Amino acid sequence: MSNDISKTQKKATSTTFHLIAGLGSGFTSSILLQPADLLKTRLQQSGTTTLLATLRQIRSQPNPIRQLWRGTLPSVIRTSVGSALYFTTLNAFRTSLAKRDLGVKNSSSASTITTPIRARTSSSLPQLTFLANLSSGAVARASVGFIMMPITVIKVRYESNYYAYTSLRSAATDIAKREGIRGFFAGFGATAIRDAPYAGLYVVFYEWGKRTLSAFATSTTAIPLQLPTRELAAAGPTPSSITTTTTPLPPPVAATISPTLSSTINFTSATLAASCSTALTNPPDAIKTRLQLQPQKYKNTIQALKLMLAEEGVRSLFDGLALRMARKAMSSALAWTVYEEVVRRAEVRWAANGGGRDV
Repeated sequence: MSNDISKTQKKATSTTFHLIAGLGSGFTSSILLQPADLLKTRLQQSGTTTLLATLRQIRSQPNPIRQLWRGTLPSVIRTSVGSALYFTTLNAFRTSLAKRDLGVKNSSSASTITTPIRARTSSSLPQLTFLANLSSGAVARASVGFIMMPITVIKVRYESNYYAYTSLRSAATDIAKREGIRGFFAGFGATAIRDAPYAGLYVVFYEWGKRTLSAFATSTTAIPLQLPTRELAAAGPTPSSITTTTTPLPPPVAATISPTLSSTINFTSATLAASCSTALTNPPDAIKTRLQLQPQKYKNTIQALKLMLAEEGVRSLFDGLALRMARKAMSSALAWTVYEEVVRRAEVRWAANGGGRDV
């Protein structure tokens, strides 16, 4: 009975760790990078403007600095709550796969390395295969994206200059009055097409980056050592009685990764993963923005794609790419580094209190 209670408490604490880590990482990144998100939205709402022209327009308005943080409240709600749900859901999927030995990455050296696996890598998460990382990231992101869709629509319209919303309540009331419940899910198809592949690819690139950089940061070497052993003959020591034998060494011990190096590896891996994933998924993001800002003109994903290509060409699908890449790289680096660090510290405290190592 006490063992069942302990497992329940451990599971509840584990979920709390990931919720807090995701909430904190999302809150930090959303506030710091809101200007980049706003500029990206302005660029995508019309393919005829440029970044310089957008900045000049904002500068000509009253309180230009404040204008760059327009829409921060819905952005904070969406990113912090969304990150908390995403990281918790992702961890649940990955942990479930690991416990069932589905998609677990095998290590050929597992029997010869004595250092615990988490001491040899920068990761605080289960080590899974390519397909397991891809599917878990995609499913978790699509699920959370659907839940957070209403606040996402409000956020995008707040950032646009097409609407003059003054509060979350007025925005929600206006959308419900004009478009009904369907208005809160405008662009979900394009969002899912963007987010599911993005998240899946991101987890794949991120885990690959951590493994690769951790391999560079650590090494395992075992050099046979010849140790002389003196054996005394009955008549006393003589030169011929000195023999050389090989004394076997203990199993090789891998170098460990310090917390500082671990954070550096995670930050670098997150930046590279976000950049690659963003470049591959920008077209759905551009379509999603048009659907959410101009639902009367753009009816669905396919129609929006055809209309954008006909009116503005292929280039319209990559509007805001540079800003999105910069923002995604920084937000992912901040979010995932903070998230893994919080989880790592939680694991250390949990283990120190006798609660076990897995979080």
